[in-house]
Amino acid sequence: MHQEKRLPQNGKEGFLYGAIICTLTVILMVSFNAIYFAGTFNKEIAFAILKIIPLAWVIVMVLEPVVIGRIAEALTAKFTEPTDSFNSKVLFRILFTVLGMSIVMTFIGDVISNGFHAEIFGNWLRNWPRNFVIALIAESIVIQPLARFAMVKLHEAQEKKTTPAANTQIHGQNSL
Repeated sequence: MHQEKRLPQNGKEGFLYGAIICTLTVILMVSFNAIYFAGTFNKEIAFAILKIIPLAWVIVMVLEPVVIGRIAEALTAKFTEPTDSFNSKVLFRILFTVLGMSIVMTFIGDVISNGFHAEIFGNWLRNWPRNFVIALIAESIVIQPLARFAMVKLHEAQEKKTTPAANTQIHGQNSL
């Protein structure tokens, strides 16, 4: 059976793939929102970003595979056919994942940054559309393609490791 080289093929690869996507997305969104709301970038903002990134990363790395990813996978299966192209399935998966993650993380990000407060739902209504659009564009054009590129390179390196060993054994047997 042909396996897709652009996607993870086991649990370790899945973790790496998810970590690449989550890391880049968290860095982008935390940095963007911190700078956007501060109106400037300085040493204090940089330290705030560095403090928030690890916590946001852990939350995202748990939330995506345990909850949002499963929902996105089910919705993707509902809206696509087995005969649909790889790209259409990936695009639906990105759309549903970003939709779910942006809904939840816009709320969680406000709580992480400001704690619980009276304006939390009003802030969510103002901030979510912007966060959704930025994350969707970044995931579709840059982040997901980079993660798939990393998977292709990983699988090519794995093939190179196994192919020379097989060729050495074949050539060694032929020379006997």
